[in-house]
Amino acid sequence: MEQKHHTKHFIFLSGLLIILFYLNISFGSVSIPFKDIFNSIFGGNVSKDSWETIIINFRIPKAITAILVGSGLSVCGLLMQTLFRNPLAGPFVLGISSGASLGVAVLILGSSVFGGILLTNSLSQWSLPLAASLGAFLVLSAVIIAANRVRNTMSILIIGLMFGSLTSAVISVLAYFSEADKIKQFLFWSFGSLGNLSWNEITVFSIIYAIGIIGTIFVLKPLNSFLLGENYAKSLGINVKKSKNIILLITSLLTGVITAFSGPIAFVGLAVPHITRMLFSSSNHKILLPAVAIIGAIVLLICDMIAQVPTSEFTLPINAITSLFGAPVVIWLLVRKKRIFV
Repeated sequence: MEQKHHTKHFIFLSGLLIILFYLNISFGSVSIPFKDIFNSIFGGNVSKDSWETIIINFRIPKAITAILVGSGLSVCGLLMQTLFRNPLAGPFVLGISSGASLGVAVLILGSSVFGGILLTNSLSQWSLPLAASLGAFLVLSAVIIAANRVRNTMSILIIGLMFGSLTSAVISVLAYFSEADKIKQFLFWSFGSLGNLSWNEITVFSIIYAIGIIGTIFVLKPLNSFLLGENYAKSLGINVKKSKNIILLITSLLTGVITAFSGPIAFVGLAVPHITRMLFSSSNHKILLPAVAIIGAIVLLICDMIAQVPTSEFTLPINAITSLFGAPVVIWLLVRKKRIFV
């Protein structure tokens, strides 16, 4: 009976995801008839070539990015909350996102601080993702080394937070000595964006995303056992240290690539796992992992549609929308349910 109940949820959410994907493509400053959007997606004739260009090169990539970012952050949030057994843990607690931000800050703000050594005027489309990836990788390496030296899981959480504080301090120093236009450029990156990726960038993004998601299959049993503590996991014959490292690596990989291509996007990774647990009333990660991925994608598609400001050329910062739209929902759910973990 419970399995049947969950199947209905998955069917409904999958259908809702498809509908929202289509609606997301229809939102934008240029009004395009639904018929032309449908024809463009399925290879039919579109009334105007400009409409087809907008749909294929801008709106579909943006919608795909929203799905990848929303599902990836939500999966990371679930992994972190389970590993640390902390409802406030999210994909950014390890400092990986802060490391990515530091890489971008050095690239953008560094030209002012280091006297033009870094030539940000000639940035290629890959410069920001590469800089963010390098910064994330450096912090990841430090966290993995620290994780192998400490036994307490909570210590890893604190170390990650300290790395985040350290990188934020360095960014503040760089910003203090930078020019106003460079600070503005970095600020706009920090707002987060879903609409700036080309098909080549989405291909790279999707490959790394797929590697991270496939990796979660190998930690399903450890994740379920971690809910009852590390001693229980050891009694089941699970290699706790190896499982921790895999979970940290998956989270870092997904968080790093998402921040690199879309900037730091708040709320989703923290809130969606709670919403999913309440909706499915389950603690089984075989159910929760696919569920948080679908719900995370749905949430970010909705937030992106709100950010579009229909019929307007303006797009609001996605970071602001995710927090304004999501935080009240989570507060209401938590107050109503009064339970965080099932």
